[in-house]
Amino acid sequence: MATAQHHLSSYDTTSVPSGAGRRFALVVSEWNIAITDALRKGAKDTLLKHGVSNVDIVEAWVPGSFELASGAQFLLEKGGLHGVICLGSVVRGETPHFDFVCQGTTQGIMAVGLKFSVPVIFGVLTDDSMDQARARSGGKHGNKGIDCAVAALKMAALKDRA
Repeated sequence: MATAQHHLSSYDTTSVPSGAGRRFALVVSEWNIAITDALRKGAKDTLLKHGVSNVDIVEAWVPGSFELASGAQFLLEKGGLHGVICLGSVVRGETPHFDFVCQGTTQGIMAVGLKFSVPVIFGVLTDDSMDQARARSGGKHGNKGIDCAVAALKMAALKDRA
């Protein structure tokens, strides 16, 4: 498993560009809210730590992970964002529903980022159990929200340099 070699909350702070003057959105799934709210808090705290003003962080909640791409698109259509972080949690069940939701969510988030040429970060946990989700949303493997905020800051800076 990838997180066995990489703690999701560990990163070199000196490698992260400042977010001062940049505006980001957090689009968060209401499904598995205990997990997704922890991801949201990790992402928001990291953006603030790296200079993004609280007023420059837009938060929007959507019903589930499948709706993250639409939520990101709605916000991007208004303009003025340097990046969007999509945060969700899908836990495997007994039916193929998990596979369909994960595949559609992944493709949707990628398509929105490419359509708008703005970094749209995939912060959706796809776990086999709630224990795994808790471990990746502030537990023993760290917080994927932190990892996603770092990625958003780096990608926004890359876009400025490109």
